[in-house]
Amino acid sequence: MGRLQESDEVRRPAVEHTGHTLAIQSMRLNKTSLHILVLAFCVLGVCAPASAHAMAVASTEASPSDSVRHKHMDEVVVTGRALTKDVIVPQVLKGEELERLSALNVADALRYFSGVQLKDYGGVGGIKTINIRSMGSQHAAIYYNGVQLGNAQNGQIDLGKYSLDNMEQIDLYNGQKSDIFQSAREFGAAGNVYLTTRRPYFKQDERVHLRARMRCGSFALANPSVGMDIKLTDGLALTMDAEYVYSDGKYPFRYRRVLPDGQTAYDTTAVRQNGDINAVRTELGLHHYYRNTGFWRIHGYNYYSERGVPGAIVNNVWRNGERLWDRNSFVQAQWQDEWFGRWNTRLLAKYANDYTHYQNYDERLLPANNEYLQQEVYVSLANKVQLLRWWDLSVAYDYQYNTLTKHELITSGAEEYHTRHSHWLSAATAFNIKEYLRLQASVLMTAISDQQSAGIQPKFTPGVFVSLRPYPAIDLSLNAFYKQSYRYPTFNDLYYTDMGNASLRPELARQHSIEIAYRHKSRIVDLSANASYYYNRVTDKIIAYPKGQQFRWTMLNLGEVKINGVDAKLDMSWFLPLQFTLRTRLNYTYQTAIDVTNPEDSYYGHQIPYIPWHSGGAVVGLDWASKRGDHYGLNYSFIYVGERYSQQENTIYNYVQPWYTHDLSLYGEWNIQRYGLKANIEINNLLGQDYEVIQNYPMPKQNVRCTVAFTY
Repeated sequence: MGRLQESDEVRRPAVEHTGHTLAIQSMRLNKTSLHILVLAFCVLGVCAPASAHAMAVASTEASPSDSVRHKHMDEVVVTGRALTKDVIVPQVLKGEELERLSALNVADALRYFSGVQLKDYGGVGGIKTINIRSMGSQHAAIYYNGVQLGNAQNGQIDLGKYSLDNMEQIDLYNGQKSDIFQSAREFGAAGNVYLTTRRPYFKQDERVHLRARMRCGSFALANPSVGMDIKLTDGLALTMDAEYVYSDGKYPFRYRRVLPDGQTAYDTTAVRQNGDINAVRTELGLHHYYRNTGFWRIHGYNYYSERGVPGAIVNNVWRNGERLWDRNSFVQAQWQDEWFGRWNTRLLAKYANDYTHYQNYDERLLPANNEYLQQEVYVSLANKVQLLRWWDLSVAYDYQYNTLTKHELITSGAEEYHTRHSHWLSAATAFNIKEYLRLQASVLMTAISDQQSAGIQPKFTPGVFVSLRPYPAIDLSLNAFYKQSYRYPTFNDLYYTDMGNASLRPELARQHSIEIAYRHKSRIVDLSANASYYYNRVTDKIIAYPKGQQFRWTMLNLGEVKINGVDAKLDMSWFLPLQFTLRTRLNYTYQTAIDVTNPEDSYYGHQIPYIPWHSGGAVVGLDWASKRGDHYGLNYSFIYVGERYSQQENTIYNYVQPWYTHDLSLYGEWNIQRYGLKANIEINNLLGQDYEVIQNYPMPKQNVRCTVAFTY
C-alpha cells in the first residue's frame, strides 16, 4: 500500500471512515514578584516529574479527557512510516487550547510563546507584529497553510488581521522545521510560524457542517463569523468562512510622565481617538485527497479594512487625522504526491494582490495621500527521496516576482514603480540512526535581482541540526543547531514615503542554539518541558521604529548586534478524579541584545530598542467534563514584559517601564444531539493596569469580551 506522508502543517481531513470512534487529541514589577514566577517554574519543573512517576500507570492510550472530549468524531486511517521526533522541539497551540486563551487574533495567541516579543499599538485595529529571539520581524516568516505570507504593510506581517475563529493550530519553530521536505524559502528564515486553518471533518453519512459565532465586548466590539464545510464526494470537500470586525477603538487611558528627578511632569486621563476599525475577511478552500498517497488543495483569502491610525500621544496631541485602507487578497494552490514508496513531490503556487491607501490631512503633520499596490507571483517545487531507511535527501527551488507601484495623489498622481526577482535553491539531507541520533544539514542559495541589488552576488547560507536521545526508553533529548539567515531589505524598507532608506545593506544572521527537552505522558499526567540557550550575531541589522506616526517608520542599519538568551517552557496537564483536568503553561525568557558596532558610539554595548531583559507568562486552567458530555472551564493567564528602552541610547529619558496583565475567562460547552453550543466570557487586564507596549501608544485598561458559538 502507498503511504501518505505530510508535513507538519498539512493533515488529512476525515472524509473517509471506518465507523469507529477516534480519540483526538504603569509600575515596575518588583523583584519579589519576578522571583516568585521563576521559583514557581522551577518547583513545578522538578516536582511534577517525580509526582507523575509515582502515580503514573504505563499506557499508550489517549487520556480520559481527550477521549471524552472528542468522542463524536470518527477515525481517520493513514498508513505510512511512523513520525520521528523533532530535531528542534516546536512550540504549539492547537484546537481547544487556542479557544481557552484570552485571544482575539493570532498576535494575541503568540504572546504565550517563549522568546517572542509582540509589538502592539493598541486596540483591535492597532498594528501587531512579532519578533523572535530579538532577530527582528523580518526574520520571522509567517506561513498560512504552508505558503509564506508576503510583506504587504510596513515591511512586516500585521498578525492582527488573522483570526483564530477558523484556526486549527499554530506552530513556532526556531531555526527551521524538522522535516527537510519543505520549500526552499523555509530554509532561509531564522524562525518560522505556521498557521493552519481548520480542516473539514465529517462523521459517517454527514455531508454538511455549519458554524456561527458572535463576539461582542468593550469599545463597541462586534465580531460575527460564519463557516461551512461541505462534503462533495469521498475525498473532496469545500470550506467557506466569513468574518466581520467592528470597534470604535475608544478606550480610556492614563497619560503620565515622571521627570528624571522624580517629579511628575503631567498626569491626566483621556480617551483614545481615531482607533476605529471596519474589517471583513472571507476565505474559500477546496480539498481533495486521492488514493493514500497524495492530495491537492486550493485556498482563496480576502481581507478588507478601513481603520483610523491613532498615532502617538505626544505634546498634548490626543487626536490624529490619519486613515488607512487595506485590501489583502491571495489565491494559493498545493499539490503533493508520493512515487514508488520513496519519492515525494510537492508543488506550491500563489498569486497575491495587496493594496494600501494611506491618507493624512492633519495640519500638525506632513500631508499625505498615497496608494501602494504590491503584487506577488510565487512558485515552489520540492522533492525528497529516501535513499536508505535511515537516509533522506531533498532538493527545492522557489521563484518569486514582486512589484510595487506607488501613487502620490497630492502631487498630481506622481508614480513610482519597482520590481524584484527572487530565487531560492536548497539542498538538504537527513540521517536517522535508530532512536539515538538525528542529523540534518542544509544549504540555501538566495539570489535577489532589482535596481538596488546590482553587483550583489548570490548568498549561500548553511544550517546543521543535531538531536541526541541517549536513553530511548526516556523521552529526553539534547538538541543543537547552527544556522545562517540572509535578509535583503524589502520594498517597504527601501522605498516607502518618509520611511524608506535606499542605502540599507542586506542583513546576515548567525544562530547558535542548545536545547534540552523532556516529555512524560501517562493516564495521570502529560508533561513536557524544555530549556534552551541561544547566541545570535547579526551583521547590518535592520531595525524599524515609529517616527511619530504608526504608519511611517524610520529604517536603519545598526551595524552589528550580539544576542544572548535563555528560553524555558513547561506544559503540564493533570487528569484528576471526577473528570477534572488541571492545565498549566509557563514560559520565561531572558535575553541581552546589544549594539557592538562601534566602541566610540555613546550607545555601544546598550540594549537595542524595545528588547526586554526579562519576559514571561503563565496560563492555568481548570476543566470539568460531565458524564453527558458537557464541558466547563476556568482559565487565568498572566503576561509580564520587563524594562526596555525606546531608543538606541539606554538613558533615563528613553526608559520604558515594565508591564504585566492578568486575564480571566470562563467557558461552557454543551452538546445536544447533533448540535453544539459554546459560551465564553473574558475579562482582560483584570486589574486595569496602565501600560504601553510601544512608548506613547497606550493600551486598553480593563475590558470584557463575550462569545457565543453554535455548531451543527
